[in-house]
Amino acid sequence: MDNSLQNQLLPLRERIDALDEQILALLNQRAQAALDVGKVKQEFDAGGPILKPEREASIIRRLQGANQGPFPSQAIDAVWTQIISACRGLESVLTVAYLGPQGSFSEQAALEQFGNSVEKLRCASFDEVFRAVEAGQAQVGMVPVENSTEGAVNRTLDLLLNSPLKVLGERSLSIHHCLMTQSGNMQGVTRVMAHPQALAQCQSWLTLHHPGLIRDAASSNAEAARIAAEDPTVAAIAGAMAAEAWGLGLVASGIQDDPQNRTRFLAVGAIDTLPTGHDKTSVILAVPNRAGAVYDMLAPLADNGVSMTRLESRPARTGQWEYYFYVDLLGHRNDPAVTKALADLKRRAAFFKELGSYPIQ
Repeated sequence: MDNSLQNQLLPLRERIDALDEQILALLNQRAQAALDVGKVKQEFDAGGPILKPEREASIIRRLQGANQGPFPSQAIDAVWTQIISACRGLESVLTVAYLGPQGSFSEQAALEQFGNSVEKLRCASFDEVFRAVEAGQAQVGMVPVENSTEGAVNRTLDLLLNSPLKVLGERSLSIHHCLMTQSGNMQGVTRVMAHPQALAQCQSWLTLHHPGLIRDAASSNAEAARIAAEDPTVAAIAGAMAAEAWGLGLVASGIQDDPQNRTRFLAVGAIDTLPTGHDKTSVILAVPNRAGAVYDMLAPLADNGVSMTRLESRPARTGQWEYYFYVDLLGHRNDPAVTKALADLKRRAAFFKELGSYPIQ
Protein backbone atom coordinates (compact mmCIF):
# COMPACT_ATOMS: atom_id res chain seq x y z
CA MET A 1 0.00 0.00 0.00
CA ASP A 2 1.20 3.51 -0.85
CA ASN A 3 2.84 5.15 2.19
CA SER A 4 0.87 8.40 1.79
CA LEU A 5 -2.41 6.46 1.75
CA GLN A 6 -1.30 4.39 4.74
CA ASN A 7 -0.40 7.55 6.65
CA GLN A 8 -3.87 9.00 6.03
CA LEU A 9 -5.72 5.78 6.91
CA LEU A 10 -3.80 4.99 10.10
CA PRO A 11 -5.20 7.77 12.33
CA LEU A 12 -8.72 7.12 11.00
CA ARG A 13 -8.48 3.42 11.82
CA GLU A 14 -7.05 4.20 15.24
CA ARG A 15 -10.05 6.47 15.82
CA ILE A 16 -12.42 3.67 14.79
CA ASP A 17 -10.66 1.28 17.17
CA ALA A 18 -10.99 3.77 20.03
CA LEU A 19 -14.67 4.36 19.23
CA ASP A 20 -15.29 0.59 19.17
CA GLU A 21 -13.82 0.31 22.65
CA GLN A 22 -16.08 3.14 23.84
CA ILE A 23 -19.11 1.43 22.27
CA LEU A 24 -18.19 -1.84 24.02
CA ALA A 25 -17.85 -0.06 27.35
CA LEU A 26 -21.25 1.58 26.89
CA LEU A 27 -22.81 -1.75 25.90
CA ASN A 28 -21.55 -3.26 29.13
CA GLN A 29 -23.02 -0.33 31.06
CA ARG A 30 -26.33 -0.90 29.27
CA ALA A 31 -26.20 -4.61 30.07
CA GLN A 32 -25.64 -3.85 33.74
CA ALA A 33 -28.54 -1.40 33.74
CA ALA A 34 -30.73 -4.10 32.17
CA LEU A 35 -29.72 -6.52 34.93
CA ASP A 36 -30.63 -3.89 37.54
CA VAL A 37 -34.03 -3.45 35.87
CA GLY A 38 -34.50 -7.22 36.03
CA LYS A 39 -33.83 -7.24 39.78
CA VAL A 40 -36.43 -4.54 40.36
CA LYS A 41 -38.96 -6.38 38.19
CA GLN A 42 -38.36 -9.58 40.13
CA GLU A 43 -39.07 -7.75 43.36
CA PHE A 44 -42.28 -6.06 42.25
CA ASP A 45 -43.48 -8.17 39.31
CA ALA A 46 -42.18 -11.70 39.87
CA GLY A 47 -43.47 -14.01 37.17
CA GLY A 48 -44.27 -11.16 34.77
CA PRO A 49 -43.32 -11.46 31.08
CA ILE A 50 -39.70 -10.84 30.17
CA LEU A 51 -40.77 -9.48 26.79
CA LYS A 52 -42.14 -5.92 26.59
CA PRO A 53 -42.92 -5.34 22.89
CA GLU A 54 -44.08 -1.76 23.40
CA ARG A 55 -40.91 -0.82 25.29
CA GLU A 56 -38.61 -2.39 22.71
CA ALA A 57 -40.45 -0.75 19.80
CA SER A 58 -40.37 2.64 21.52
CA ILE A 59 -36.60 2.46 22.13
CA ILE A 60 -35.89 1.81 18.45
CA ARG A 61 -38.32 4.47 17.20
CA ARG A 62 -36.89 7.08 19.59
CA LEU A 63 -33.35 6.40 18.38
CA GLN A 64 -34.41 6.49 14.73
CA GLY A 65 -36.12 9.83 15.34
CA ALA A 66 -33.06 11.24 17.11
CA ASN A 67 -30.62 10.04 14.46
CA GLN A 68 -29.03 12.91 12.52
CA GLY A 69 -25.92 11.21 11.19
CA PRO A 70 -25.06 8.93 8.27
CA PHE A 71 -25.93 5.73 10.19
CA PRO A 72 -29.03 4.30 8.38
CA SER A 73 -32.34 4.16 10.28
CA GLN A 74 -32.91 0.59 9.10
CA ALA A 75 -29.56 -0.37 10.57
CA ILE A 76 -30.63 1.16 13.91
CA ASP A 77 -33.52 -1.33 13.93
CA ALA A 78 -31.20 -4.26 13.19
CA VAL A 79 -28.42 -3.24 15.61
CA TRP A 80 -30.62 -2.31 18.56
CA THR A 81 -32.80 -5.39 18.13
CA GLN A 82 -29.65 -7.44 18.77
CA ILE A 83 -28.57 -5.20 21.67
CA ILE A 84 -32.01 -5.47 23.29
CA SER A 85 -32.05 -9.23 22.67
CA ALA A 86 -28.63 -9.71 24.29
CA CYS A 87 -29.59 -7.61 27.33
CA ARG A 88 -32.96 -9.36 27.63
CA GLY A 89 -31.15 -12.69 27.51
CA LEU A 90 -29.05 -11.76 30.55
CA GLU A 91 -32.26 -11.68 32.58
CA SER A 92 -34.03 -14.64 30.99
CA VAL A 93 -33.73 -16.30 27.58
CA LEU A 94 -36.83 -15.93 25.41
CA THR A 95 -38.00 -19.11 23.64
CA VAL A 96 -39.42 -18.50 20.16
CA ALA A 97 -41.38 -21.13 18.21
CA TYR A 98 -41.58 -21.05 14.42
CA LEU A 99 -41.92 -23.28 11.37
CA GLY A 100 -38.69 -25.19 10.79
CA PRO A 101 -36.38 -26.83 10.11
CA GLN A 102 -33.29 -24.61 10.12
CA GLY A 103 -33.14 -21.89 7.49
CA SER A 104 -36.84 -21.08 7.04
CA PHE A 105 -38.17 -17.60 6.33
CA SER A 106 -40.08 -17.95 9.61
CA GLU A 107 -36.73 -18.34 11.39
CA GLN A 108 -35.43 -15.22 9.64
CA ALA A 109 -38.54 -13.27 10.70
CA ALA A 110 -38.24 -14.50 14.29
CA LEU A 111 -34.58 -13.48 14.56
CA GLU A 112 -35.22 -10.09 12.97
CA GLN A 113 -38.06 -9.51 15.43
CA PHE A 114 -36.50 -10.82 18.65
CA GLY A 115 -32.75 -10.92 17.94
CA ASN A 116 -30.34 -13.83 18.06
CA SER A 117 -30.14 -14.18 21.86
CA VAL A 118 -33.18 -16.47 21.97
CA GLU A 119 -33.87 -20.16 22.37
CA LYS A 120 -35.09 -21.50 19.01
CA LEU A 121 -37.96 -23.98 18.94
CA ARG A 122 -38.38 -25.27 15.39
CA CYS A 123 -41.80 -26.81 14.72
CA ALA A 124 -43.11 -29.10 11.97
CA SER A 125 -46.27 -27.08 11.28
CA PHE A 126 -48.09 -23.86 12.09
CA ASP A 127 -50.36 -25.90 14.38
CA GLU A 128 -47.31 -27.01 16.36
CA VAL A 129 -46.15 -23.40 16.71
CA PHE A 130 -49.47 -22.42 18.30
CA ARG A 131 -49.54 -25.53 20.50
CA ALA A 132 -46.00 -24.90 21.75
CA VAL A 133 -46.85 -21.35 22.84
CA GLU A 134 -50.21 -22.33 24.33
CA ALA A 135 -48.52 -25.11 26.33
CA GLY A 136 -45.80 -22.78 27.63
CA GLN A 137 -42.96 -24.49 25.74
CA ALA A 138 -42.27 -21.11 24.13
CA GLN A 139 -43.15 -17.57 25.18
CA VAL A 140 -43.84 -16.41 21.62
CA GLY A 141 -44.40 -17.84 18.17
CA MET A 142 -43.79 -16.41 14.69
CA VAL A 143 -46.14 -17.32 11.84
CA PRO A 144 -46.75 -15.96 8.32
CA VAL A 145 -50.17 -14.40 7.81
CA GLU A 146 -50.14 -12.97 4.28
CA ASN A 147 -48.05 -12.75 1.14
CA SER A 148 -48.10 -9.88 -1.33
CA THR A 149 -48.41 -12.33 -4.26
CA GLU A 150 -50.54 -15.21 -2.98
CA GLY A 151 -52.61 -13.46 -0.31
CA ALA A 152 -53.60 -14.84 3.07
CA VAL A 153 -52.00 -17.86 4.71
CA ASN A 154 -55.29 -19.59 5.45
CA ARG A 155 -54.04 -22.04 8.08
CA THR A 156 -52.72 -19.16 10.17
CA LEU A 157 -56.09 -17.39 9.91
CA ASP A 158 -57.89 -20.53 11.11
CA LEU A 159 -55.50 -20.93 14.04
CA LEU A 160 -55.91 -17.29 15.08
CA LEU A 161 -59.67 -17.82 15.15
CA ASN A 162 -59.52 -20.74 17.56
CA SER A 163 -56.45 -19.96 19.68
CA PRO A 164 -56.40 -17.94 22.93
CA LEU A 165 -53.07 -16.41 21.88
CA LYS A 166 -52.81 -12.71 21.10
CA VAL A 167 -50.93 -10.88 18.38
CA LEU A 168 -48.07 -8.89 19.93
CA GLY A 169 -45.98 -7.84 16.94
CA GLU A 170 -45.47 -7.99 13.19
CA ARG A 171 -42.55 -8.27 10.80
CA SER A 172 -42.54 -7.89 7.00
CA LEU A 173 -39.82 -9.66 4.99
CA SER A 174 -38.75 -9.27 1.38
CA ILE A 175 -38.93 -12.82 0.05
CA HIS A 176 -36.18 -13.75 -2.40
CA HIS A 177 -36.54 -17.36 -3.53
CA CYS A 178 -33.59 -19.41 -4.74
CA LEU A 179 -33.40 -22.71 -6.60
CA MET A 180 -30.85 -25.01 -4.95
CA THR A 181 -29.52 -28.55 -5.25
CA GLN A 182 -26.79 -30.74 -3.79
CA SER A 183 -24.46 -30.05 -6.71
CA GLY A 184 -25.44 -26.48 -7.55
CA ASN A 185 -26.62 -27.60 -11.01
CA MET A 186 -29.68 -29.38 -12.41
CA GLN A 187 -28.00 -32.53 -13.68
CA GLY A 188 -30.09 -35.56 -12.68
CA VAL A 189 -32.77 -33.44 -10.97
CA THR A 190 -36.34 -34.60 -11.61
CA ARG A 191 -38.37 -32.86 -8.88
CA VAL A 192 -38.62 -29.44 -7.32
CA MET A 193 -39.97 -29.11 -3.76
CA ALA A 194 -41.15 -26.16 -1.68
CA HIS A 195 -44.02 -24.98 0.48
CA PRO A 196 -47.17 -24.62 -1.70
CA GLN A 197 -47.02 -20.82 -1.30
CA ALA A 198 -43.45 -20.74 -2.63
CA LEU A 199 -44.32 -23.00 -5.57
CA ALA A 200 -47.15 -20.63 -6.44
CA GLN A 201 -44.90 -17.58 -6.09
CA CYS A 202 -42.41 -19.08 -8.58
CA GLN A 203 -44.74 -20.91 -10.98
CA SER A 204 -44.11 -18.70 -14.05
CA TRP A 205 -40.32 -18.90 -13.60
CA LEU A 206 -40.47 -22.68 -13.23
CA THR A 207 -42.68 -23.05 -16.28
CA LEU A 208 -40.29 -20.95 -18.34
CA HIS A 209 -36.98 -22.45 -17.19
CA HIS A 210 -37.78 -25.99 -15.94
CA PRO A 211 -41.17 -27.04 -17.32
CA GLY A 212 -40.38 -30.75 -17.03
CA LEU A 213 -39.78 -30.82 -13.28
CA ILE A 214 -42.34 -32.53 -11.07
CA ARG A 215 -43.54 -30.02 -8.46
CA ASP A 216 -44.02 -31.48 -4.98
CA ALA A 217 -45.23 -29.67 -1.89
CA ALA A 218 -43.25 -29.71 1.36
CA SER A 219 -44.27 -28.61 4.85
CA SER A 220 -41.83 -25.69 4.57
CA ASN A 221 -39.16 -24.39 2.20
CA ALA A 222 -36.51 -25.28 4.77
CA GLU A 223 -37.85 -28.85 4.88
CA ALA A 224 -37.55 -28.97 1.08
CA ALA A 225 -33.92 -27.82 1.44
CA ARG A 226 -33.29 -30.56 4.01
CA ILE A 227 -34.69 -33.18 1.62
CA ALA A 228 -32.63 -31.81 -1.27
CA ALA A 229 -29.51 -32.10 0.88
CA GLU A 230 -30.17 -35.85 1.10
CA ASP A 231 -31.55 -36.51 -2.41
CA PRO A 232 -29.59 -35.41 -5.53
CA THR A 233 -32.72 -35.76 -7.70
CA VAL A 234 -34.51 -33.01 -5.76
CA ALA A 235 -34.20 -29.26 -6.21
CA ALA A 236 -35.57 -27.01 -3.46
CA ILE A 237 -37.00 -23.53 -3.52
CA ALA A 238 -36.01 -21.64 -0.38
CA GLY A 239 -34.07 -18.64 0.85
CA ALA A 240 -30.29 -18.27 0.76
CA MET A 241 -30.29 -18.86 4.53
CA ALA A 242 -31.60 -22.40 3.93
CA ALA A 243 -28.95 -23.10 1.29
CA GLU A 244 -26.24 -22.15 3.76
CA ALA A 245 -27.86 -24.13 6.57
CA TRP A 246 -28.07 -27.34 4.54
CA GLY A 247 -24.91 -27.01 2.44
CA LEU A 248 -26.69 -26.65 -0.90
CA GLY A 249 -25.44 -24.98 -4.07
CA LEU A 250 -27.47 -22.18 -5.65
CA VAL A 251 -28.67 -22.85 -9.19
CA ALA A 252 -30.54 -19.54 -9.55
CA SER A 253 -31.45 -16.63 -7.27
CA GLY A 254 -34.41 -14.27 -7.22
CA ILE A 255 -36.74 -16.69 -9.02
CA GLN A 256 -39.96 -15.31 -7.47
CA ASP A 257 -42.35 -14.05 -10.17
CA ASP A 258 -42.91 -10.75 -8.35
CA PRO A 259 -39.65 -8.91 -7.59
CA GLN A 260 -41.47 -7.01 -4.81
CA ASN A 261 -42.62 -10.24 -3.15
CA ARG A 262 -43.09 -9.78 0.62
CA THR A 263 -44.53 -11.85 3.45
CA ARG A 264 -45.97 -10.44 6.65
CA PHE A 265 -45.41 -12.44 9.83
CA LEU A 266 -47.20 -12.11 13.17
CA ALA A 267 -45.71 -12.69 16.61
CA VAL A 268 -48.20 -14.43 18.91
CA GLY A 269 -48.17 -15.05 22.64
CA ALA A 270 -50.05 -14.52 25.91
CA ILE A 271 -48.78 -10.96 26.39
CA ASP A 272 -50.87 -7.78 26.47
CA THR A 273 -49.01 -5.02 24.63
CA LEU A 274 -49.36 -1.45 25.87
CA PRO A 275 -49.78 1.56 23.53
CA THR A 276 -46.76 3.07 21.77
CA GLY A 277 -48.52 5.81 19.81
CA HIS A 278 -48.00 3.95 16.53
CA ASP A 279 -50.00 0.74 16.78
CA LYS A 280 -52.32 -1.61 14.98
CA THR A 281 -55.28 -3.65 16.28
CA SER A 282 -56.50 -6.89 14.71
CA VAL A 283 -59.99 -8.36 15.16
CA ILE A 284 -62.16 -11.12 13.70
CA LEU A 285 -65.82 -10.42 12.95
CA ALA A 286 -68.85 -12.22 11.59
CA VAL A 287 -72.03 -10.44 10.59
CA PRO A 288 -75.70 -11.50 10.54
CA ASN A 289 -76.79 -12.97 7.22
CA ARG A 290 -78.83 -10.02 5.95
CA ALA A 291 -78.58 -7.29 3.34
CA GLY A 292 -76.23 -4.45 4.25
CA ALA A 293 -74.66 -6.30 7.17
CA VAL A 294 -71.07 -5.77 6.03
CA TYR A 295 -71.70 -2.05 5.47
CA ASP A 296 -73.21 -1.78 8.95
CA MET A 297 -70.20 -3.63 10.38
CA LEU A 298 -67.76 -1.10 8.97
CA ALA A 299 -69.78 1.99 9.84
CA PRO A 300 -68.39 2.30 13.42
CA LEU A 301 -64.90 2.71 11.96
CA ALA A 302 -65.92 5.69 9.82
CA ASP A 303 -68.07 7.14 12.61
CA ASN A 304 -65.09 7.16 14.98
CA GLY A 305 -62.41 8.14 12.47
CA VAL A 306 -60.57 4.81 12.68
CA SER A 307 -58.70 3.69 9.55
CA MET A 308 -58.85 0.09 8.32
CA THR A 309 -55.65 -1.23 6.73
CA ARG A 310 -56.75 -4.77 5.89
CA LEU A 311 -59.97 -6.73 5.36
CA GLU A 312 -59.73 -10.46 4.67
CA SER A 313 -62.64 -12.90 4.47
CA ARG A 314 -62.53 -16.59 5.34
CA PRO A 315 -65.43 -19.12 5.03
CA ALA A 316 -66.98 -20.02 8.37
CA ARG A 317 -67.39 -23.67 7.25
CA THR A 318 -71.01 -23.80 8.32
CA GLY A 319 -72.30 -24.69 4.88
CA GLN A 320 -74.45 -21.54 4.93
CA TRP A 321 -72.12 -19.26 2.89
CA GLU A 322 -71.15 -17.37 6.02
CA TYR A 323 -67.77 -15.70 6.48
CA TYR A 324 -65.39 -14.47 9.13
CA PHE A 325 -63.76 -11.12 8.41
CA TYR A 326 -60.21 -10.46 9.57
CA VAL A 327 -59.75 -6.72 10.05
CA ASP A 328 -56.65 -4.65 10.87
CA LEU A 329 -57.21 -1.16 12.30
CA LEU A 330 -54.82 1.70 12.90
CA GLY A 331 -54.50 2.50 16.59
CA HIS A 332 -54.37 0.70 19.94
CA ARG A 333 -57.44 -0.75 21.63
CA ASN A 334 -56.83 1.70 24.51
CA ASP A 335 -56.99 4.73 22.20
CA PRO A 336 -60.35 6.43 22.85
CA ALA A 337 -61.53 6.36 19.22
CA VAL A 338 -60.52 2.71 18.77
CA THR A 339 -62.09 1.73 22.11
CA LYS A 340 -65.42 3.24 21.04
CA ALA A 341 -65.25 1.73 17.54
CA LEU A 342 -64.53 -1.73 18.95
CA ALA A 343 -67.43 -1.44 21.40
CA ASP A 344 -69.77 -0.50 18.53
CA LEU A 345 -68.45 -3.35 16.40
CA LYS A 346 -68.97 -5.83 19.20
CA ARG A 347 -72.60 -4.77 19.60
CA ARG A 348 -73.33 -5.11 15.88
CA ALA A 349 -71.37 -8.26 15.04
CA ALA A 350 -72.73 -11.78 15.24
CA PHE A 351 -69.22 -12.82 16.32
CA PHE A 352 -66.38 -10.67 17.65
CA LYS A 353 -62.85 -11.60 18.69
CA GLU A 354 -60.06 -9.17 19.44
CA LEU A 355 -56.71 -10.61 18.40
CA GLY A 356 -54.59 -7.91 20.01
CA SER A 357 -52.99 -4.50 19.66
CA TYR A 358 -49.29 -4.28 18.79
CA PRO A 359 -46.62 -1.87 17.51
CA ILE A 360 -46.49 -1.25 13.78
CA GLN A 361 -43.17 -2.31 12.30
